[in-house]
Amino acid sequence: MAFTTYTKQELTKKLKTQKKMFAIKCVVIVLMVFFSIFSTIENGMSFHTFLPLFFIPMSIYMFIEMKKIKTELASRK
Repeated sequence: MAFTTYTKQELTKKLKTQKKMFAIKCVVIVLMVFFSIFSTIENGMSFHTFLPLFFIPMSIYMFIEMKKIKTELASRK
């Protein structure tokens, strides 16, 4: 995504939103990992065991987007 079309204020707002959403997603993934470990111990291997693995790439992508936004903001100063 090209961030050059955004104004500085829009980028700052987008970065704040991304940080909040990233934190929430990380908490959810950690909870999912704990629940999947508990579920695996109690019931054996199931879909719930591998569920956190589907969400980790989305968090990585979100983290990369945040770095790109920070880089764009730094280049404008």
